[in-house]
Amino acid sequence: MKYLAVGVLALAGCTQVAVEAPAADEFEPAPYVQVIHPEWAMNAAVYQINTRQFTPDGTFRAAMAELPRVRALGADILWLMPIHPIGEKKRKGTLGSPYAVRDYRKVNPEFGTLEDFKAFVDRAHELGMYVIIDWVANHTAWDNPLIESHPEWYTRDAAGEITHTTGTDWTDIADLDFSQPGLRRYMTESLEYWVRDVGIDGYRCDVAGYVPLDFWNTARRRLDAIKPVFMLAEWESRDMHQQAFDMTYAWSLHDTMHRVAKGDADAGALRGWYFGHANIWPDNALRMSFVSNHDKNTWEGTQFEMFGHALEAAIVLTVTGEGMPLLYNGQEAGNEKRLEFFERDPIAWREHPLAGLYTRLFALLEENRALWHGNAGAPMVQVDNSAPAAVFSYVRDAGSDAVFTVLNFSGEPRSVTFSGSSHTGRYRDYFSGNDVDVSVDSVLELEPWGYRVLVR
Repeated sequence: MKYLAVGVLALAGCTQVAVEAPAADEFEPAPYVQVIHPEWAMNAAVYQINTRQFTPDGTFRAAMAELPRVRALGADILWLMPIHPIGEKKRKGTLGSPYAVRDYRKVNPEFGTLEDFKAFVDRAHELGMYVIIDWVANHTAWDNPLIESHPEWYTRDAAGEITHTTGTDWTDIADLDFSQPGLRRYMTESLEYWVRDVGIDGYRCDVAGYVPLDFWNTARRRLDAIKPVFMLAEWESRDMHQQAFDMTYAWSLHDTMHRVAKGDADAGALRGWYFGHANIWPDNALRMSFVSNHDKNTWEGTQFEMFGHALEAAIVLTVTGEGMPLLYNGQEAGNEKRLEFFERDPIAWREHPLAGLYTRLFALLEENRALWHGNAGAPMVQVDNSAPAAVFSYVRDAGSDAVFTVLNFSGEPRSVTFSGSSHTGRYRDYFSGNDVDVSVDSVLELEPWGYRVLVR
């Protein structure tokens, strides 16, 4: 025990008293416990499959036939929207919401059989891809057998009746009460089943913040004991990364890009968002970056409606900036419709330039270590430029690998100079193939809504 002598002013004079000094490490931060990302995720891109709309048949077998094409795009992680049977009681629309789960341990017969799904997973693995499925832990369908066998597992309203999730219009679902130990055991064992017995590689967890974080922490620990998994939270909170989740949604990045694209904010808003990400989010936390997903497409607008002329620049940002990129099925075909949510509405597949753009960008992500995720890659260093209201520029430099990205979020051509020297060096223009020497005096020319991706 150590003591520290201090002087205390007393009426009788100066008296020495002994007080206990803090231990040497008492004020040192405790080690931050964070999930260990699977190695295969560190340069991955996510492809979201809406099985109902992905193919004309809307089945696992039909989706499996498309996997070589998806792999050729450069996608590594396949996220399937809920694969489970859908409730019929209080159903919305003709087919209902995939997020109204009637049985957590079966597959939706509209999509095929369990054997069909296992074949899908096996084929994805053969092609070097990984499969995560949507998991809806917050609520069930009204005709899920759990309502009869375990009514105590459900949330009650003031009248004592089972209720849907408060504050939402999700009237087709019944809210679960995670204060019930039996529910936690059942839900965790169900999560384990799909990893252990079916071979999936992780989960995208629906409205993850509506479920207690300690549940997810325990589930992640138990899943990792089976094999390394990848966990994506549909939520935007740094606490999610401490023990449970590899990645959370960058909803606010999408909203910021949308405001910039629509002229409601300038490029400075992007600088602010990435400043916040670097200074607020935990080190090595992965954020999912996207221009579309099933929610945005159905309820708010297609990628073209949301981003207009800024679409390609926004896509480049989602891949070359920090974060793991998501491609929602149909984007690569230039899908121009808001896909129905409660009905069949198959994607109209066609050749489109966006497929080529995503393929090139995902290839760059695969091969250039500067763009790898978390601590495996290089952080974004923002580069000041002469048109800060219109142009967003940054470099990610991992030594032998580097990417210098310049994005024009305006409808005017720009001739841009830069400050500092973090961006200087000899590069290859990724899309033109031309060599480019960038010095402190260099000027880069940008077309309206244009971009330059310089690589080393």
